[in-house]
Amino acid sequence: MTASGANPTPALLVIDMQNTLVAMAHRASATVAAIAGLQARARAAGAPVAFAQQEDEELEPGTDGCRIVSGLAPAAGDTVVPKAAPDSFLGTELDAVLRARGVTEVVVTGFATEICVESTARQALSLGYDVVLVADGHTTSVRPAAPGRYAAPEASVAHHNEIYRNLRFPGRRVRVLPAAEVDFGQGSPRMYGAPSAVSRSRGCTTD
Repeated sequence: MTASGANPTPALLVIDMQNTLVAMAHRASATVAAIAGLQARARAAGAPVAFAQQEDEELEPGTDGCRIVSGLAPAAGDTVVPKAAPDSFLGTELDAVLRARGVTEVVVTGFATEICVESTARQALSLGYDVVLVADGHTTSVRPAAPGRYAAPEASVAHHNEIYRNLRFPGRRVRVLPAAEVDFGQGSPRMYGAPSAVSRSRGCTTD
């Protein structure tokens, strides 16, 4: 299904930008602003916008903490997919929804860089999608002040951006672009109200 060598049909994927998680995120406001700009451009171009939304014992459906932050509220025709694992495709409808929309390239944003963003981007490649990792559109948690083995958040984001700049995946195109350079011009037409294009989580979508 790869779009390598041809004009891609992109979709924007927003991973786990939920109140509890964004509250602990590095550069939270800047990341939300970058993703919000991508959302506006994707919708204007008719490109699909999909949200992956973590639900677990710490992010209970229906609670304020589980909800997607208000600055990134899903719009009519967007897809919201509940998930229980770091891989946004595992046990969810995400792949089926993207294929139904003719998507060949996934523009990856969200939280957290080393966990859900990384797991989802790699799985997208394994499933046959081209990938754009938005350099300023993903982030991770602020680290505790005490010394530890975690990389500093800015170092972790930079590290993963560099990995994806140099990642070679057979038959796929992998790019790292700042939000300002992401082009949704080849987006597929939006299908408002189509059952295959809309999946709502259980009561914890937005503020």
